[in-house]
Amino acid sequence: MLKKGVERTEVLRALGEVFRAHGYEGASLTLITEATGLGKGSLYHLFPGGKEQMAAEVLAEIDAWFELNIFAPLREADDPTRAIAAMIAGVDQYFHSGDRVCLVGLVALGSARDAFAEAVDGYFARWQVALVSLLRRSGLSKSQAQRRAEDALLTIQGALVLARARGDASIFRRALTELTKRLLAPPE
Repeated sequence: MLKKGVERTEVLRALGEVFRAHGYEGASLTLITEATGLGKGSLYHLFPGGKEQMAAEVLAEIDAWFELNIFAPLREADDPTRAIAAMIAGVDQYFHSGDRVCLVGLVALGSARDAFAEAVDGYFARWQVALVSLLRRSGLSKSQAQRRAEDALLTIQGALVLARARGDASIFRRALTELTKRLLAPPE
C-alpha cells in the first residue's frame, strides 16, 4: 500500500529516474527506496515481481506517454508539417531538450535487453510505423518514408547519446531542427 498522498505515477516517475541514472543493472534496492521514499515491504507489495516488474511498469508508462503524445498524433494527423512540429516539440519536452537520456534506449543497450525485448522493440517499431504512415500521406514513396522514419529515430537517439556524452544539450536541439527539415523535404 502506498503512503498517504503518494501516487503510483510518482513512484513510477522516481523509479524511471533511478533506472536512467544507474541503468537497470545498477538500480539497487537501496537506491530505489531512497528515490521513492518507500520501504522494501511497500515496494514488494506494489511490485511483487521485484525490480523486473518495476522496470516493466516504468517502460509501460513511458510507452503510454509516447502513444498519447507522439504516436497517435502522427497516425491521425492531416497536416504533416504540424504533426512533425508537434512530434519534435514533444520529443524535446520529454527528453528535457537533450538533458534526459532515453530509458528505452538505455534498456536496449544493457544486459536486461532480452528481458524487455518486446517492450523495447514495440516502442521503436510503433514510432517508426506512425512516422512512415504520416510521411506516406505527405506524398513520399514507401521506401522514402521508411528511410526518413528510420533516420528520424537514429537522429533522435544518436543526438541524445552525443549530447549527454559531450555535456552539450544544444547538440540535441540542433539535431531536432535539422531533422525537421529532412522529414519535410520534398520527395526525392
